[in-house]
Amino acid sequence: VQLVESGGGFVQAGGSLRLSCAASGRMFTINSMGWYRQAPGKQRELVATITGGEITNYADSVKGRFTISRDNAKNTMYLQMNGLKPEDTGAYYCNARRVQLTTLVADYWGQGTQVTVSS
Repeated sequence: VQLVESGGGFVQAGGSLRLSCAASGRMFTINSMGWYRQAPGKQRELVATITGGEITNYADSVKGRFTISRDNAKNTMYLQMNGLKPEDTGAYYCNARRVQLTTLVADYWGQGTQVTVSS
């Protein structure tokens, strides 16, 4: 599975961006996708996830501002980010994984796209 992110950029606080993650390869093996981010000097953290059944999960810090979605026909996942804050700044990574019961059996990452929010 290969993942390519796009849509990052520079935006002022309160603005919006939409990230895209184009997936290719054996996507039928994947049962969950998500977005993670990493700010300089900090650990990578969960932003949002979406399952094959369209069940979504969000970090508390982005609830009500970000929306994760996927277009299975295009093998593309999106992250609509509204009301951006300077603390949303970081590299955003697309993730795809296969979990069997409680075991992570496959885990794929994109190269990341930078989001910078100015105050």
